[in-house]
Amino acid sequence: MPDESRDPGPGGNPSHAETVRLAEKIAVLMLLALLLYGVLSVLAPFGMAIAFGAFIAIGTWPARDALVRAGLRRGVAAVVLLLLLVLLVALPVLLMAPDLVRQVSAVVGAARAALANLPETPPSWLAGMPLLGGQAARFWSWVHGMQGDIGALLAPYGGQLARLVVDLAQAAAGSVAQVLLALIVASMFWVSGDRMVTELRDIAARLGGATGVAAVAAAGGAVRGVAWGVVGTGILQAVLMGIGLALAGVPGAAVLGFLTMVFSISQVLGPLVVVTWGGAAAWLYSEGQTGWAIFMLAWGAIAVSGSDNIVRPLLIQRGSAMPLGLIILGVFGGLIAFGFLGLFIGPALLAVAHGLLRAWKEARPA
Repeated sequence: MPDESRDPGPGGNPSHAETVRLAEKIAVLMLLALLLYGVLSVLAPFGMAIAFGAFIAIGTWPARDALVRAGLRRGVAAVVLLLLLVLLVALPVLLMAPDLVRQVSAVVGAARAALANLPETPPSWLAGMPLLGGQAARFWSWVHGMQGDIGALLAPYGGQLARLVVDLAQAAAGSVAQVLLALIVASMFWVSGDRMVTELRDIAARLGGATGVAAVAAAGGAVRGVAWGVVGTGILQAVLMGIGLALAGVPGAAVLGFLTMVFSISQVLGPLVVVTWGGAAAWLYSEGQTGWAIFMLAWGAIAVSGSDNIVRPLLIQRGSAMPLGLIILGVFGGLIAFGFLGLFIGPALLAVAHGLLRAWKEARPA
């Protein structure tokens, strides 16, 4: 008598049924993969704008929350922030972009000429300045003493470095459309960010439990740390530099402010911020404007460079600190991979990865 318990029934044998189910699963996975590919293809042209918009939204989220707590609706708060950023960021970029490359080339050439013709001894008024005189005179003598060595070292690369700065300015001028689109994306995050954060935390909780939720919070804190401590300090130094140069009547104040922002964000080129306001003071002195030269030295040392030592640690503490090496890698790697906006997105991406790793490392098993 045959064993009826093993009879697969009218549908065929068991191996055939398993094959059908496997084929159905493969077909579903292929359809999902095609859907994901289509979504990524649609969003790829806007990838940089979406990433930069998210960076802006996360960095300015405390201001958005403050406006909402003050009684404004989320849409009104988003409009207020959008108008502020358009006036403070987008409008100056639009005005400066058409002539940015030419002005940067002129500033680089003037800086090279000024360093080549730097006098051997600093002016007497520089050494006699209270508090800053001794350090300024020693810095002057150090620059002059190292001038030959630095010139010989950079001579084979001088043209390449100049072209690099000009290419950076050209990339910045070409990123105007991306910046404007990023502001629109940031406005969308400001309006519906609460719901998106809730959904993200729910997904993280389903995938990783309490560790997943902690990882999301750590990633947000890491992005805020970069946005405030690195980018925020660079923008603040650029604004202060531009104000000081404009008050002293130095030509190309906007371009020098832009270069200050790039130098500050890059971390490695941070000492060139001192060269920027020091070179402006030397130009003012060569033009016979001793009083404004003194003002520029004091303003640069106290307001511009001093803000880096005071404001940056305070802002980084508000978010999540990240090792300096990762910031440098993020800045230059982002610049190479994504262009000018990579200056901001590169360290933010590494900050997210660093925050996720820290959250995973600090998690305790249930």
